[in-house]
Amino acid sequence: MAIGLHNEGFSDALVVLGAAGLVIPAFARFRISPVIGFILVGALVGPAGLGALVPKAPWLYYFTISDPASIEPFAEFGIVLLLFSIGLELSFRRLWAMRRLVFGTGPAALAGCATLIGVALHVMGQSWGGAAGLGLALALSSTALVLPLVGTTSPVGRGAFAILLFQDLALVPIIFALGAMAPTASDEGWVGIAGVALRGGLTVVAMYLGGRLVLPRLFAQAARTKSPELFLAASLLVVIVASVATTAAGLSPIVGALLAGLLIAETEYHTEVEVMTAPFKGLALGVFLITVGMSLDLGAILANWVPLLTAVLGVVAGKAIVTFLLLRVANARPGIAAETGVLMGSPSETTLIVLATAAQAQLITAATASFWQTVTAIGLTITPLLALLGRVISRRIEGRTTAPPDALDHAEGERAVVFGFGRVGRLVADMLARHKQPYVAVEADIDAVTQARSGGYPIIFGDVARAELIDRLDLANARMLVLTMDEPVLTVRLTKRLRADFPDLPIIARARDTVHAAELYKAGATDAVPETLESSLQLSEAVLVDLGVAMGPVIASIHDKREELRETIRRTAMLDREPRIRRIRRTDEIKTA
Repeated sequence: MAIGLHNEGFSDALVVLGAAGLVIPAFARFRISPVIGFILVGALVGPAGLGALVPKAPWLYYFTISDPASIEPFAEFGIVLLLFSIGLELSFRRLWAMRRLVFGTGPAALAGCATLIGVALHVMGQSWGGAAGLGLALALSSTALVLPLVGTTSPVGRGAFAILLFQDLALVPIIFALGAMAPTASDEGWVGIAGVALRGGLTVVAMYLGGRLVLPRLFAQAARTKSPELFLAASLLVVIVASVATTAAGLSPIVGALLAGLLIAETEYHTEVEVMTAPFKGLALGVFLITVGMSLDLGAILANWVPLLTAVLGVVAGKAIVTFLLLRVANARPGIAAETGVLMGSPSETTLIVLATAAQAQLITAATASFWQTVTAIGLTITPLLALLGRVISRRIEGRTTAPPDALDHAEGERAVVFGFGRVGRLVADMLARHKQPYVAVEADIDAVTQARSGGYPIIFGDVARAELIDRLDLANARMLVLTMDEPVLTVRLTKRLRADFPDLPIIARARDTVHAAELYKAGATDAVPETLESSLQLSEAVLVDLGVAMGPVIASIHDKREELRETIRRTAMLDREPRIRRIRRTDEIKTA
């Protein structure tokens, strides 16, 4: 059945896709976070922006979002995929190592921020029930925006993640508690909280035990088919099933998504799963940010800018101070604590859910909820600016003039990266290990990855032909890239692309023969090693030694011959790059020499 062009869902989808196609490259060109771009697009094309002019200019219908509610499910799915990807970057071991931050600093930060904001609002005339609801809502910080800005491995990211993780776990109990605080509520609300805790705990245990048994087998079968579509389908199936399970138990679906990511992180497939789901996460997160922008009414903001500015500054400052003090108690460095506190100062996308719950429970009025929803939207919009401000404050506190902590945290990337782990790749890895040179290998054959892991090799499962995987490997900080795959076309294509992206990266490539080696040099390889050449040299060495020639002179002559042949291949490759006239002239010069 054909879809009419006047269908609202179809028109809104075109606007969203068009925004993603324009915002991401445009803002990346100027090194500005696309977060701001998506929010501004939402404000522009939403009901309070150009959408308000559609009755007067019907042609604007095709450039605006007429039904904001129709894209909200996609925004929620984006948040689910975000938590899933965060889980992929973690492991249960790392989560256990962070338990003091998660279950110590996390609840302290939530309680401290909620108390400070709630008391301040009560002093300003809000009832105790309303102050408690607003305090809990505004104490939450944005997982969807904070973690993409700082990651989970940097010093700032670790502290932020611990607090955010506890907030995500506490979201459903907060909603139940606000419902129990309603004037017409009974004691059943508190019983409901206990029931959710019990059902949620049992569900998490069942998912953990089942996932450890099922997921490795599921992804192994998907990997053996060598079908990216099937692998992607298996990944999305795991996310959906986990989210549905926790939702049925009364928990948030993002808890299930996080748990699914943690379970896959324990397998050999986490890198490939992360790479394959990244485009969906980015697009869905963009949809979420557009919905945030659509909630901004620029006219109302300008009419009430003084109270709104005061509220935003008060919330950000209060949360930043509380978070800073608690992280200092947890022995975080002053600069790290300050940067994390400022970054966590804005409200969260889940703040909107808690505000709606508080209004439904009659703890706050509809006008109060609308005011704080606008404050939340403004806070989300300025989150990238808070991240920048936090880095500036951190450098001032610690007297740093170099890169911020999250940029320095890539020191682990200073290692060799080996693409391919067959016969040649394994031999290269063995020699690197013998000489105590750090490295990581990447291989697309899951059986080879499993065998190598059992032997203690540092290896990840992934397809090097995918650009997203290249981005995850931090090649900008790698010491060297070694291409050992027996796929000539792929090797040349990778070399050309990586040389363009990383001009200073040494690239050592395996070549099938001298012709292939010349192609690799033209593509930008630092060194290309033809298998036919090396086998011929090894055969010559064996012949000379067996004829009684001393080993020393044989090795020296083989080395000289190898360098002579490599220089010839390099020279041929360079000639192929030059225009025809210069090529002929250089050829004559070489012949004369």
